[in-house]
Amino acid sequence: MSSGTALLTLTGDDSPGAVTDLLAAVAAFDEDVLDLGQVVVRGRLTVSLLLTCRSGSDALRDAAAGVARAHGLHLALTADVDDVPTPPSGPASVVVIGAPLGTAALAAITSAIDAQGARVERARRLVRTPLTGLELQVSGADVTSLRRALALQASDHAVDVAVAPGGLDRRGRRLLVMDVDSTFIQDEVIELLARHAGVEAQVAAVTERAMRGELDFAESLHERVATLAGLPESVLADVRRDVRLTPGAATLVRTVKRLGFTVAVVSGGFIEIVGPLAAELGIDHAHANILEIRDGRLTGRVTGQVVDRAEKARALRRFAHAAGLPLSRTVAVGDGANDLDMLAIAGLGIAFNAKPVVRAEAHASVSVPYLDAVLYLLGISRDEIDAAEPIPDDSLDSPHA
Repeated sequence: MSSGTALLTLTGDDSPGAVTDLLAAVAAFDEDVLDLGQVVVRGRLTVSLLLTCRSGSDALRDAAAGVARAHGLHLALTADVDDVPTPPSGPASVVVIGAPLGTAALAAITSAIDAQGARVERARRLVRTPLTGLELQVSGADVTSLRRALALQASDHAVDVAVAPGGLDRRGRRLLVMDVDSTFIQDEVIELLARHAGVEAQVAAVTERAMRGELDFAESLHERVATLAGLPESVLADVRRDVRLTPGAATLVRTVKRLGFTVAVVSGGFIEIVGPLAAELGIDHAHANILEIRDGRLTGRVTGQVVDRAEKARALRRFAHAAGLPLSRTVAVGDGANDLDMLAIAGLGIAFNAKPVVRAEAHASVSVPYLDAVLYLLGISRDEIDAAEPIPDDSLDSPHA
């Protein structure tokens, strides 16, 4: 053979230097490199080198065979392999997380990718324990269609799946906006305040009415806050001490801040609690309801704009504008119906341990109790997190902040 291409594939136990030796062996033939792929899985090496083949496949095979023998590897040569062009649509990144991740679930995901006319080009593991997370680099995908198709498989197989644009869209600075109660923290602040006021039953009754659709968020907020009238302002400090961060929350903030992200929290709770917490963690923006306080006591009213679902979405837009970022570069995380508007307008809206209606509307979901799992959906691996953040004292990520 005097023209065309040759694909050289080496497989076997991992052998350091095999790729270098292979390239050196074929360098004498002055061929052009068209593609190179290398992966090591559990100590097993696969190397694929696609070359022009002007000098003939026999000569290339003989040169590569010497390298294979020296490293104890198996050699295969395939002639006239097409250098497949990049499809016009895509690329996309598909993250799959399971605890555990079963073969049936992964097969359903890859089958759905195939059915979309896309293909998996590469795969890598993001996290090994206590979850298993894989990132699949997919070409030829329409992100919106693929996201819809994989959401069905994720629901059927009880795994979390996120589909996002690949390439340059996967990199660079973003805005991360998070809900607070039952997302960034484990608690509902209004319930902590009600406990101090001895009105837990009354607040719970109002919450139940709101869940039945008898009250909208603003009405339920006003009724619940009214039960706190007369509570001393000093109780706010006690509640701040009682608040428990969601496991992984501090790691999430530290990691994305290192990547240059802008971070914000928006809450239907109260700035008197949310503000100091955000300041302690270096969060750039905090937006929440403001309790009215007079003569050192809560009046049972809030002042200013009520932070409902529409206001959360407006806040996300304001923060994105201030950071000079388009909405496509924003990530929103929340758990309740009050978060649906901001999840919808964000480039990636993530439902965190959310109710079914929220999971159904969000772009992706996390169903494990670790907020830093959001990092995996952004394509950041556990090894990368640990390498970037070797902090021995991780007390802020403990159940009690």
